Amino acid sequence: MKKSSSNSNQGLVTDAIRAVIMALVVIIFIGYIFIWFMTPTNLYRKKWLPLMRIKANSTYFGNQGPVILVYTFPVLLVAIMSGVYLHLGTKNNNNLQSENEKTKSIIRLGAAWKRPMVMKGLGIVSRIEFAFFVMFIALLTWSLSTYLHNSFATITTKSLQKSGHKMWEAKLENAGLRLGLVGNIILSFLFYPVTRGSSILPIIGLTSESSVKYHIWLGHLTLIFYTAHGICYIVYWAATNQSSEMLKWAKHDISNLAGEIALLCGLAMWVTAIPRIRRKAFELFFYTHQLYALFVIFFVLHVGLAFPCIMLPGFFLFLVDRFLRFLQSRSSVRLVSARLLPCDVVQLDFSKTRGLNYNPTSIMFLNVPSISKMQWHPFTVASSSSLEPEKLSVIIKCDGNWSRKLFKTLSNKSMVDRLDVAIEGPYGPVSNRFLSHNALIMVSGGSGITPFISIIRELIFLSETLKTPEILLIAVFKNSSDLTMLELMLPCSGSPTFPSNFNLRIEAYVTRQKQPPPPGTLTKASVQTVYLKPAPSDAPISPVLGPNSWLWLSVIICSSFVMFLIFMGIMTRYYIYPIDHNTNHIYSYTSRALLNMVIICASISVTASAAFYWNKKQLARDTNQILNVEGATPMASPCFNVGAAERELESLPHESLLESTTVHYGERPDLKRILFERKERSIGVLASGPRQMRGEVARICSAGLEDNLHFESISFSW
Repeated sequence: MKKSSSNSNQGLVTDAIRAVIMALVVIIFIGYIFIWFMTPTNLYRKKWLPLMRIKANSTYFGNQGPVILVYTFPVLLVAIMSGVYLHLGTKNNNNLQSENEKTKSIIRLGAAWKRPMVMKGLGIVSRIEFAFFVMFIALLTWSLSTYLHNSFATITTKSLQKSGHKMWEAKLENAGLRLGLVGNIILSFLFYPVTRGSSILPIIGLTSESSVKYHIWLGHLTLIFYTAHGICYIVYWAATNQSSEMLKWAKHDISNLAGEIALLCGLAMWVTAIPRIRRKAFELFFYTHQLYALFVIFFVLHVGLAFPCIMLPGFFLFLVDRFLRFLQSRSSVRLVSARLLPCDVVQLDFSKTRGLNYNPTSIMFLNVPSISKMQWHPFTVASSSSLEPEKLSVIIKCDGNWSRKLFKTLSNKSMVDRLDVAIEGPYGPVSNRFLSHNALIMVSGGSGITPFISIIRELIFLSETLKTPEILLIAVFKNSSDLTMLELMLPCSGSPTFPSNFNLRIEAYVTRQKQPPPPGTLTKASVQTVYLKPAPSDAPISPVLGPNSWLWLSVIICSSFVMFLIFMGIMTRYYIYPIDHNTNHIYSYTSRALLNMVIICASISVTASAAFYWNKKQLARDTNQILNVEGATPMASPCFNVGAAERELESLPHESLLESTTVHYGERPDLKRILFERKERSIGVLASGPRQMRGEVARICSAGLEDNLHFESISFSW
């Protein structure tokens, strides 16, 4: 009783600390946005900024000091506090078991804001996403109009006579500069959505996979403004007979040539990211997108030191994440088996440590050097870390050159004995709200069933101790051979049946066949299982930064930023200042910018490597202790030995799965009727699959005819 009371008090204290952290994050965020809105105004540029330069300009940081203080420090502070917030949440509320009536009421209060909207050009967005989109467009519109209004006001007859320019030429030059400044605003947000291990995204309810669309939108806007910026200056130089300016690389001013190189890199990425080109030539898109490094380097060399500090926080967090991914991907992981389905689908089963926990709908990036040393592909994790504590599975559909080569390699049993695989991740939501609903309706199209497999497996585990919602899975397939994917609902370990209190109904629709196949065509015997022999050096998949990964991430961000400030201050004070004396007219911009970039990369590399290898050493020590205690007891789960797999084959097809499944041939589901017939108080509607199908489900839920439908579009990769 005392222990229960102590845990309850500790939980209350933790919740209070998290509430304070969240309040501080909101205050800093509001202040940060306020600064962005004030930046283009004369009040900021002529009064606030000069005052900050007087106060913050020092022999240690030069003119970077005020910019770092205003634009960089607040975001990194939010990232650090967010990591602590998520760490406390992980310790206090472990996974889905923590759902309570208070959480359910909060979710219901926010349901109106989360209601989906289907918009041309934007796809499926919630009302809160649309509100933020409108706010961001308002920021850009306000910034551009204010910049232009203030700059055009300085163009007078006297200034034109002095410069010898015409009115339209002067306005074109001013417009070009201001378009570039607005492009800098967009660039400042560009890298947040693709920081996979970000601590900022989860705190606002996003994942890196679901945020990719924001990166795409921001990428389009960035290149639109930068292209317009470049065109304005090229036309201006041509009209004023200053074409030689295109090759200018100034020592103490803007380097035009560097900007043109950066723009060319950006245009190459932009063109190859066009959906049609990306789908037909993914390798071209992938390799061209690696030009982002050159884009950033030449952008910094183009504009000097102050402006890059504005976009530094987003890129700094991206670099931390990118280096941690690099460290994780250097080791080969233990691939134990593969299941090959007749519908050209393969399930890869990896060994993992018990300390690696993840939520359903997580994704993991795979690299198979024997197929391509450079290509990394994301796949949805199909296993449950709760139900299968020592196994992690991903499901891959043969839908491209890379996946076809993988399937062919695994199909040739005489050729494959071990497969060298590197991974990054898994990445996913920090929590799930499935238990907050009375019922779940999952609508999948083709390969979209993959994330639902992980959800169902997680709910199977939770049903042993909690009341789980009633589940209706509507699975739409093209051919009857795709029905074999339903066999993946149950893991290969444990009981081959659903728990008695687990309520699952599957409505499968086969659209291209009007009649069922002949009896015996679809049997489990058609599924091939390939057992591999991992090398001793192959390691189980483990968390990159150990069980306290969010806390370690905050430590890395804080320590690397402090290290950067220390070394930058020492370099400026004792090397650059004696030469330049803060005039910015003697020491080369290019040299100083390169030194800053080297210091940033070195600071991140040192701190991230120290944290990574310390946690790796701790993991090895814990693993050895477990081995010493268990002796010869196998670490792998039962499905990793051949005997268990043979028993599984004998017990199939699963009776409970067959009893739960109804197959409809030659028709499509009437989604509107199915959804509106349900009268439960709260119904979670999850859609995964083709965009058109997800859009249809979103439109039904957003129609407002039923208030109990809560839509969520599930991102998946395979």
